[in-house]
Amino acid sequence: MPAFAPFHLAFPVDDLARARHFYGQVMGCAEGRSSAEWIDFDFFGHQIVAHLSPPRPAAPADPGRGDHHNEVDGHDVPVPHFGVVLAWDDFHALAERLRAQGCRFVIEPYIRFAGQVGEQATMFFRDPAGNALEFKAFRDIGQLFAK
Repeated sequence: MPAFAPFHLAFPVDDLARARHFYGQVMGCAEGRSSAEWIDFDFFGHQIVAHLSPPRPAAPADPGRGDHHNEVDGHDVPVPHFGVVLAWDDFHALAERLRAQGCRFVIEPYIRFAGQVGEQATMFFRDPAGNALEFKAFRDIGQLFAK
């Protein structure tokens, strides 16, 4: 796999203490810089920033976007979501770590597209602010963009 630049993602959370616990303790991400309104985390070599963003009331003409899902391989995949493609063994170690921490999965870890092009292990769960995360792994990383 070619070398790549780390991505940066800023996302909203409604409670920095809960975000600090989830990403730091549950996920095992090292904390970087922080302030009273945001926290940087080392998200498997990438920079994510939890920004305090209390929920806003919906405008009368906009009842809120609600949860959106798309069907993928027989599962309702939450949109939007973000995550990382891990090595096969790291994926399974993370799944066990999350189970041990009592994480509730939106989609339990399983093999998606079994026996097909793009076969992958995947799992979905939410952080305490409701942000959806997907982690996946390929036995053959060459299948990452295979059609």
